[in-house]
Amino acid sequence: MNAVEFDEVSKNYAIYDGPGGRLAELASWGRRRSGRVFPALSGVSFSARRGQIFCIIGANGSGKSTALSLIAGILQPSSGRIQVAGRVAALLELGSGFHPEFTGRQNVYLNAAILGLSQKEIDRRFPVIEEFAAIGRFMDQPVRTYSTGMSMRLAFAVAASVDPEVLLVDEALSVGDAWFRHKCMRRVHELRTAGVTIIFVSHALAEVRALGDCVLWLDQGRVAALGEAETVVAQYAAAMAHREQNKMAFAGSAATPDSIPNVDHRHGNGGARVKGIVVVNQYGENAQLMTPGSPLAVRLRLQAERDLRQPRAGFLLRNHLGLDFCRNMTDLRPMPAGAMAEVDFQFDIPEFYPGFFSFSPWIADGEEICDWIDNAVTVQMARGESPVYGYLHVPCHVEVEVGHA
Repeated sequence: MNAVEFDEVSKNYAIYDGPGGRLAELASWGRRRSGRVFPALSGVSFSARRGQIFCIIGANGSGKSTALSLIAGILQPSSGRIQVAGRVAALLELGSGFHPEFTGRQNVYLNAAILGLSQKEIDRRFPVIEEFAAIGRFMDQPVRTYSTGMSMRLAFAVAASVDPEVLLVDEALSVGDAWFRHKCMRRVHELRTAGVTIIFVSHALAEVRALGDCVLWLDQGRVAALGEAETVVAQYAAAMAHREQNKMAFAGSAATPDSIPNVDHRHGNGGARVKGIVVVNQYGENAQLMTPGSPLAVRLRLQAERDLRQPRAGFLLRNHLGLDFCRNMTDLRPMPAGAMAEVDFQFDIPEFYPGFFSFSPWIADGEEICDWIDNAVTVQMARGESPVYGYLHVPCHVEVEVGHA
C-alpha cells in the first residue's frame, strides 16, 4: 500500500467580488451562487511510496501548498479520492502551529499532544527535540520573541521527532543557516531510511534534484510532468527559462498599445473601451510576420468608463475569410470607473496555412460586451512544415497590470 494516493483530485475555491457576495450566498443556503470558481487543482493523480522522498515543484500559484494541505487534512477535495496511511506531521508554514504567547516548551507539548503523543511520550522525547532545535534559553521564552530561523528550528525538531509516517515540508528547509540546514538534511535521510514518506515542496531545484526519488511538476493546478527527479527538474527548468526569456523580450518592448491600427466594425454598451492593441514578436517589436513555434504577445490597453464588477477581456483570431480560429480570454479584478488595465496574452504561435490573420480585441462586464473591435490588427502567417486547418485553442500565459488614469 502506498503512503499517499491522489486519484483525480480537484480543489476549487469560490472567489467573490466582495464580502457581500459571500454573505448573499450563505443567506440563500447555497441556492444563489454569487462567486466565481477558481480551480486550484484539476484532476491530479499520483502516488508516493513508503520511505520515498516525493517532491512537488511548480511556479507560485500552481497548487503545491493546496496539495500539501489536502494531504494534511486541513482542506477537503472538491472531487476525487485521497488516501493517506499513518500519522502525518506537517511543516506547511513556519510556526503555523505555534501559539505566539506560549513558550517554546509549551508549544512543543501542545503540538506533540495534537499529533497524538501522551504526556510520558513527550517527556521522553523532549530532550531530543531541545537538543535538535538548539535555541538555548529561548526554549522558555514566548514564541513571539523568536526569529524566523528559531521558529523553523523548533518546528522542524518537533515534526521530525514525533515518529511521523508521512512528513510534509513546505519550503521550511530554505530558511536558516547552512549548519542547521545540513543538520535537517541528515535527519531527512535518517527518516527516509526508517521508512518515513516525505512530501517535499521547494523552489530550490538543486535540493529537489539531490533529495527527490520522484518529482511532480504542477502547472496552474494540473500535472505537467511526473517521474524521476533528474528528468522532471530538467523539463521544468527548461520551461521556466523559456518563459522568462519571452517575458524579458515582451517586457522590454518599445511597442505599446496606445492606438488601434484598424476598425472594421465596433460595438458594445460603452461601459469600457479598448484603448489600444499591439501584437509583439519575441524581439519586442511589432509583429509583421508570425512564424510557427515562435512566441507572440497580444497586448491590450483597456479603460473602464463605469464600475465593472466582473470585467473580462480577450481577443479573437480570424483568417482572411472571417473564419474564427481561436479565442483567448481572462477574468480581471473589479475595475472602478476610470481604471486602466494592460493585459498581455503570451503564447507560442501554432502552425496555420500561409496567409493573413486578424486580431479582434474585446472587453466585457460579465456576459455584456462593453467594447468589441473587429480586425484591429492583421499579421501575415509564414509558411510552416505541415499546415493545420480548423479551430484551435492556444495555451496562453496572461499578465495583467491595473492602474488609474
